[in-house]
Amino acid sequence: MNALVALCHFCELHGPRTLFCTEALHPPSPSPSSDAGAPVPGDRDRDGDREGEGLTMRADSSATQRGEMCEGCRSLPASHPGFMSIDEETGIRFLSHQHPRQPQLFSVVRQACVRSLSCEVNSDVCPGREGPIFFGDEQHGFVFSHTFFIKDSLARGFQRWYSIVMVAMDRIYLINSWPFLLRHLRLTIQSLQSTALKVFDNEQGVCPQRSVRINSVFSPAVFPHQRSGNAARSLTSLTQHQNLWASLHSSFSWLLKACGCRLTEKLLEGAPTEDTLVLIERQTEQEEEMSCWEGAEGGCSSPQPHQLASERSLDFLCDNDKLNELPGPKFRSLRHLRQVLGAGEFRQLVWHVLMGNQVIWRGADPGLIQSAFTVLKSLLPVGCVRSVPFSAQYEEAYKCNFLGLSPDVPIPTHVSCSEFSVLVDVSPDRSCPMSAVGEEDVSSIYQFAISSANTQPTDRGPALLNKLEVALSNENLSVDVVSHCLLCLKEEWMNKVKVLFKFSKVDGRGREDTQKVLALLGATGPGEEDNVRLLKFWMTGLSKTYKSHLMTAVRGGERSPSQ
Repeated sequence: MNALVALCHFCELHGPRTLFCTEALHPPSPSPSSDAGAPVPGDRDRDGDREGEGLTMRADSSATQRGEMCEGCRSLPASHPGFMSIDEETGIRFLSHQHPRQPQLFSVVRQACVRSLSCEVNSDVCPGREGPIFFGDEQHGFVFSHTFFIKDSLARGFQRWYSIVMVAMDRIYLINSWPFLLRHLRLTIQSLQSTALKVFDNEQGVCPQRSVRINSVFSPAVFPHQRSGNAARSLTSLTQHQNLWASLHSSFSWLLKACGCRLTEKLLEGAPTEDTLVLIERQTEQEEEMSCWEGAEGGCSSPQPHQLASERSLDFLCDNDKLNELPGPKFRSLRHLRQVLGAGEFRQLVWHVLMGNQVIWRGADPGLIQSAFTVLKSLLPVGCVRSVPFSAQYEEAYKCNFLGLSPDVPIPTHVSCSEFSVLVDVSPDRSCPMSAVGEEDVSSIYQFAISSANTQPTDRGPALLNKLEVALSNENLSVDVVSHCLLCLKEEWMNKVKVLFKFSKVDGRGREDTQKVLALLGATGPGEEDNVRLLKFWMTGLSKTYKSHLMTAVRGGERSPSQ
């Protein structure tokens, strides 16, 4: 990530100062005339030594030009070469010293330091001055800053002000990283504050400064002496952490690397799909929930129930990886599931999935149930999926349409009698011991019983299911080809959903006009009722971005002339 992290301090004698700075140095792009071989390790070491010497000289000269520094303004001695870590995967070097390695960045970091510790900036945004803020411009870069205090028995008000700033030129990148940065910077800040608080309590126990200052009212010479001498204390002295700067170098280097790896760019063909938009919205909501909870609870990062519920919504991000990692017998694909259940039972189950009914699997193997859900969820748009992979109690249909239960969980009467649910009971086959069959021979290990109160025939539709079964029954088509066929079918029907939503919900057309549109979309005829149910259910999976765009267009006067 093209960014820089710095620790800043407001010195009572010299004002805002930069204490420690970590920046990422990217390897130069190889020129066509350069040799393809790797650099000699000895040369790299010598280059690192020269850079370290140059770093020290720049920092020392900058300090000399800008006035004398007290103990509280200095992090590393002038002779210290700084710290360097190398990312072996990318070749990026993370360098840390008191000031940036590049001279042109000195003024940028200096300005970020002054503004982060400025009363004018913090008083309007952060009540009490402590907390995160964002500021900056295109010329000087954008800054994410978190201001905090460290307890000091000799400081005015018994505390000193610090801030950690991240400076980057990419505003969107930095804003999107806000929850991530806030979460991890708070861990670093809390560690510093808790360590300094122990030192503060010990010092107060030996010599309480409050009583000393009260007595200084009658001895005016005490305070000036204290201000000119003991008032300047280093952060190392305040925390009694001898390896403080090495630890901060590790933390800041990791933060730069992790923040860069967290957000990646992908080349998309055409506009993003509804699944992509929904995933982005869910991830944003999850990060906002975590950030708000941490803010309310003082930054504790322990996962809470609502966080875990949000994490379930992101299962689509790594379903394929999870499927391969699941131990024991599992369903590998829709075709495999069809072979195990049988064509008739499979069609009944998939029909319930496409109609939006609650699909309940009950058994003792969570891995098998999760693999079944992973395969079945591929039939639906991401926005239509609400999954609880395995639970010790029944969850209502409004919470999830995929529910995994342990074998001893009873199904409520109103659910077992409902036509809007289907139950798959998984029981071990007693006649075949587990050790006698292969890991993936599901049909030899388990027996499956599918039951539902629905009496409606499922042989007519919907049309999507009919086309899917044709593809699955054709053994000449590989699993990958069938997956692409399903993807095309989903896109086709999602486009129909968008047309129907625009026509019926946004434009407000009547039933007769809607019926004409359904005929135009090919949703009428055999299986018409199932087609309409599918369209209405899938309409709930449209992204908020798409719905908001349509409503904004209508309010902005882009409605058709006939309206």
